[in-house]
Amino acid sequence: MSKIIASVEAGHFLASELFDAHVQAELAADLDATMETMVDSPHLLNLGSGSGGVGQEGVRRFYAEQLIGQFFPPDAEFVPVSRTIDGERLVDEVVIKFTHTQKIEHLLPAVEPTGRKVTIAFVVIVGLQDEKVAYEHIYWDQAGLLVQLGLLNPQGLPIDPTAAERLLKVMNH
Repeated sequence: MSKIIASVEAGHFLASELFDAHVQAELAADLDATMETMVDSPHLLNLGSGSGGVGQEGVRRFYAEQLIGQFFPPDAEFVPVSRTIDGERLVDEVVIKFTHTQKIEHLLPAVEPTGRKVTIAFVVIVGLQDEKVAYEHIYWDQAGLLVQLGLLNPQGLPIDPTAAERLLKVMNH
């Protein structure tokens, strides 16, 4: 039984190391290093905004045009909430805090900076294949984000722009 546990723990460690290296390459604005962490035919879908890419060329174009060098504003703080790993997937729950001081095309296409502070929860589902990232499906509350930026009036709508802050409180962050 201990060999099974050790094998599972090693697989979880490898998945964590792989995805952490992928994110660090994104944050370092290193397009080639980012793509090296991915399979030959990856896909990346930002479900909140509809941005992303499919296939090597589509994902590379997305990274080059909308993400690398403009991932998040300089004051962005990433607060990990949870990480779940099985043999084929890694799921990260993270709260990201930032001031909207620059365009963020992958998150808010065509939206000019508002200067407002934002706290938003994200869920990132990462498919793993052959020790590389096969896909990323990224979810967030786009309506709550737009309310925090003053771009959507929540009156009469079932929108809670404070949900991410409440998540941090209940998780003792």
